[in-house]
Amino acid sequence: MVAITGGGTLLGRLLGYNHGMHTVVRCRQGHLFTTIWIPEITLKAVDLGVARLQRCPVGRHWTLITPVKPASLTDDERQFAEQHRDVRIP
Repeated sequence: MVAITGGGTLLGRLLGYNHGMHTVVRCRQGHLFTTIWIPEITLKAVDLGVARLQRCPVGRHWTLITPVKPASLTDDERQFAEQHRDVRIP
């Protein structure tokens, strides 16, 4: 399990994603927020590999979320995401 989690995190970082404690994600309605994203480990969502079924704290709805590459965000988008954080459990 540790090898899968570590491998998923390493692969995500090599592809330009910032997995970990403050991962910026986008829901299907376009809302940005930060969450804890550790591959294969979640207590608050249904992990689907590259996406998760999870509650969006911005729109207050259940939706699919996906990580966003930090390099693809504007400064305003990054700031908005940091101001909208998900619950602090993985």
